[in-house]
Amino acid sequence: MHKKRILLIQGHPDPHAAHFCHALQQAYAEGCAEADHELRHVPVASLDFPLLRSQQEWENEACLPPALAPVQQDILWAEHVVLVFPLWLGDMPALLKGFLEQVARPGFAVPADRRNPLTTKLLAGRSARVVVTMGMPARVYRWFFGAHSVKALERNILAFVGFAPVRETLIGSVDAMDSADRAEWVAKLRALGRAGG
Repeated sequence: MHKKRILLIQGHPDPHAAHFCHALQQAYAEGCAEADHELRHVPVASLDFPLLRSQQEWENEACLPPALAPVQQDILWAEHVVLVFPLWLGDMPALLKGFLEQVARPGFAVPADRRNPLTTKLLAGRSARVVVTMGMPARVYRWFFGAHSVKALERNILAFVGFAPVRETLIGSVDAMDSADRAEWVAKLRALGRAGG
């Protein structure tokens, strides 16, 4: 099996408590270790960065917060990126969205010279997986709501800058899970980590 370089991004905004997202992250990391994949972690909640407030800030490379320069290098290093986060108000948490806005800057994720970003994908050659937990049943989110926010992340951010394929793991009814249900999902994430998927 091909040993991969994997970047695991924990997008839960609470750094002070152990949430199911953290158990899933740990399980994925354990699977990576079992298969001898190279793994790096990015705990978004522990990084110090402001929200962007203008297009000028986004386009000015000098405005990249120092804490995020190593993250960009980790993304360039990675062959596969995994994002883990809870669904809040139907979308990713604001902190994770702010993180992605800061990291995906012109010259790094999209062309800085106004070339067509649909034909110039600066982060091509990498795959991604999005792991999302939610209180509602995953089927309701997928079929009634169309998984709109996850689809927007996959299409408008990840695929737009070159990630392919982009796969998803939607984990619903988290608050109603018993220990056996949680253990089953932990085992699934460990298997994904072993497979580097």
